[in-house]
Amino acid sequence: MKDNTPTPSGRLDPRLDPAANPALDPAEDTDEPAFDWMKPEPAAGAAEEEGAAGPAAPQPESRADRKAAEAAAADGAGSDHAEAGRDAATDRKTEFRQPSSVGSSSRGTHYSEPLPTSALQVRPPQEEVERRNAEREQAARAKPVLPRFLQVLLAVFYPIILLVLAVRAVTSPLFLWVEYHRPGFPGDGYGFNADDRMTYGSYAVDYLSNWSGPRYLGELVNRSGEKLFKDGEVSHMADVKLVFLSAFGAGALLILISIIAIIYLRRRTPGGVRRGLFAGSIVTLVLIIGLGTLAALGWQQFFTEFHRIFFAAGSWTFALEDTLIRLFPGQFWIDAGLVIAALVLITAVVTLILTWPTRRRRGLAPARKGRKGAGVEGDAEGSDMKDDTGADEAPRTGNIRPVNL
Repeated sequence: MKDNTPTPSGRLDPRLDPAANPALDPAEDTDEPAFDWMKPEPAAGAAEEEGAAGPAAPQPESRADRKAAEAAAADGAGSDHAEAGRDAATDRKTEFRQPSSVGSSSRGTHYSEPLPTSALQVRPPQEEVERRNAEREQAARAKPVLPRFLQVLLAVFYPIILLVLAVRAVTSPLFLWVEYHRPGFPGDGYGFNADDRMTYGSYAVDYLSNWSGPRYLGELVNRSGEKLFKDGEVSHMADVKLVFLSAFGAGALLILISIIAIIYLRRRTPGGVRRGLFAGSIVTLVLIIGLGTLAALGWQQFFTEFHRIFFAAGSWTFALEDTLIRLFPGQFWIDAGLVIAALVLITAVVTLILTWPTRRRRGLAPARKGRKGAGVEGDAEGSDMKDDTGADEAPRTGNIRPVNL
């Protein structure tokens, strides 16, 4: 098929040569936009200058000339604004200004330098800096006072608490029964058998721990109907009761304070309870060994001086036929002292073992021993070699045979 449609009069034939047609001459092509809305609007500064100076200057005919003129006008306006910005920055050095746009170009963000007298520029003297650093380090190394104070209290209270508890264990019917029925305990030459001693002795021991008055012992009678305890004996037992109740009350108060200290140290200071009990066990051992040595060197002198501390002179001496001496002879007090010392000593030793500051209890890593059988030369070469964990690193040598030590 052939297209025989005639070419319109206004349309050029594509087969025509542009050089032969003056309407298609490329030399006459310019950069002028084809439409008026494509032409750029004049700059604001240029329009104001034009209005102030009078009639506008003739526009360049080509598009390239107009672009060159617009660029020159933008550079001139930018330099004017830069001078104004520098003047404003000189007057106000601490002011922060946002960039302003001129034409199509934008300026960067400007930060003014601080004044020489501002806090960022003024540094304290070197002596002041060193003093502040020393105080900061001292505050970091210093430990709170309250935990240390509670540890000291725990160490001081511990031997007293053990002594009070041991005395309370001895002043019991169980200890009386063991004493009166053990082999070798001296008998009563005035007629008391073991059953009489257990009955009357239990009254005396119970009186020390109850809240009854002197009538509790003063109105007791023996089988013949006579008063069991004389007035001097009842008076002395009243004095002993006052000492015992005071000791038991003080021991209960110290136990309460120690429990509070233990609870606080467990929550605030790891290892504080262990350190306090460890120190208290050492103090207990020193005291009990010292007192035991004095008692062993002279029991009668030790017993006498002990009574002089708590009782008035002459109020604690009785005849051999008095009931207190028949119930509690000298061997009874020797056995009681040995039992008290043994209970305190055993408890202190067990506490010392349980609170001994081992590496695991102190929170330290267990010590690692060097490897055996690495060879004489290998040990000499690899003794200073350490791996990342701090353990000895065996030398890696292929020509050294292990030596059996």
